[in-house]
Amino acid sequence: MPIQTIPTRPFADQKPGTSGLRKKVSIFRQPHYLENFVQAIFDSLPEKQGQTLVVGGDGRYYNRQAIQIILKMAAATGFGRVLVGRGGILSTPAASCLIRKYAALGGIILSASHNPGGPQADFGIKYNTENGGPAPEQVTEAIFARSKSLSAYKILQAEDLELDRLGVFRLDTMTVEIIDPVNDYAQLMESLFDFDRIRELLTNGQFRMVMDSLHAVTGPYAHRLFEQRLGAPLGTVHNGEPLEDFGGGHPDPNLVYAHELVDILFGEHAPDFGAASDGDGDRNMILGRHFFITPSDSLAILAANAHLVPAYRSGLAGIARSMPTSQACDRVAAHLGIDCYETPTGWKFFGNLLDAGRITLCGEESFGTGSNHIREKDGLWAILFWLNILAARQQSVEEIVRHHWRVYGRNYYSRHDYENVDSDRANALMENLYSTIKTLNGKLIGNHQITYCDDFSYTDPVDYSVSRNQGIRIGFSDGSRIVFRLSGTGTQGATLRVYLERYEPKVSNQNFDPQIALKHLIHIAEDLAQIRYYTGMEKPTVIT
Repeated sequence: MPIQTIPTRPFADQKPGTSGLRKKVSIFRQPHYLENFVQAIFDSLPEKQGQTLVVGGDGRYYNRQAIQIILKMAAATGFGRVLVGRGGILSTPAASCLIRKYAALGGIILSASHNPGGPQADFGIKYNTENGGPAPEQVTEAIFARSKSLSAYKILQAEDLELDRLGVFRLDTMTVEIIDPVNDYAQLMESLFDFDRIRELLTNGQFRMVMDSLHAVTGPYAHRLFEQRLGAPLGTVHNGEPLEDFGGGHPDPNLVYAHELVDILFGEHAPDFGAASDGDGDRNMILGRHFFITPSDSLAILAANAHLVPAYRSGLAGIARSMPTSQACDRVAAHLGIDCYETPTGWKFFGNLLDAGRITLCGEESFGTGSNHIREKDGLWAILFWLNILAARQQSVEEIVRHHWRVYGRNYYSRHDYENVDSDRANALMENLYSTIKTLNGKLIGNHQITYCDDFSYTDPVDYSVSRNQGIRIGFSDGSRIVFRLSGTGTQGATLRVYLERYEPKVSNQNFDPQIALKHLIHIAEDLAQIRYYTGMEKPTVIT
């Protein structure tokens, strides 16, 4: 089979963000666009001859076509073996599992995570390194630098492979293994949790759960784990067939976009437990009967109850959270006498801490939780963790959460998202904030005295790399916080995220709606940032 060298020109917009390169499908389908970025990845890697690569994605539109291109380019580059999920399906956590289990050089994951799918929607590609985690900044910077100087790429001239048939195939000298996307991941989950106890819970005839896969990648995993291995009744998994456009929905497990699940858990005859995951399977939302758990609280509660789970009974080395995530897990870490690290947003920042053995659990407020079992956040892992706790404690979700608040206090917390803001206006808002915070330290706004204002900077305690400009923090004397940052996960405009947090130790004051408990901070945030003026919006797009 001949290897072709195709002349090309650089594209100026191929700088990967915290989750790889995300653009509209129409941009990726431009001649040479995907090929250029894949060649930039391959050119930025160390010795590739004979190495193993993992490839798969969340099944969104253009997933199959992209995989065929990547396989032929991998063969032209000299890879010896590629593992591909059947049908091109591979959740992000499962990809991380495979990279680690089979000692692969790395993996290419095709996903735009929680963004919509379809011909007019979004697509994404990212590279994960040999530890199974997202490429660190030095790697993504090398990829971007190479993308700006490409003049050609190499690709094998060959017929497309049949992705739906398990087996071993060859592309020139390279072996392609089409594997069951669930098996290895399911085996890993069974090694971590008490499946016998969870099965008792799900088959006792009294406990009911609903899992909403949002027509995204976790459908096959959820059917296999919950309905087949753990005995939950057929129909427990909703929207379990992965679709190229996610059924026209928005595969983001939050209170707005997972509204079908929310309606069920807050309706009459609600089940005991509800959960959802996102497009590529790395996020989770946990609900009890008429009860929502913030991801920040979820991380803290998992840490406080980790001794109930087989894999974590020997104790936790430490915990890490992203800077905007609430400080609820800090209190658990202090109680356990272990370290708690505050990192920038982006899962790659947890990788060094995990590899160095400094932490066991980690999480972000954006519905992502994980541990040292892989190097990605993991939606189904978090759901199984909760089921293990429920099975062990024999209490409801609400009872477990309220007990946690009584012991540790409640961190009232909310995130306000303003989506699709004009990029220039969003940047102007942040620039105005940068100027404003220089004059705020020590000032009294209403009954809230400001004790610090800064633009968060992080020095990695393992490799001492520094990441600056990670979000504006405003702290108050009572421990309350407001954080502002622009998200890098969208493909058009900008998303302004505003994070609000207030600590409440008194049990009698722990039963308010968060939007009421945080109303003074909400007004302060709106006024300081002049949100209505800069965004043109009267209210957030999404509140969680």
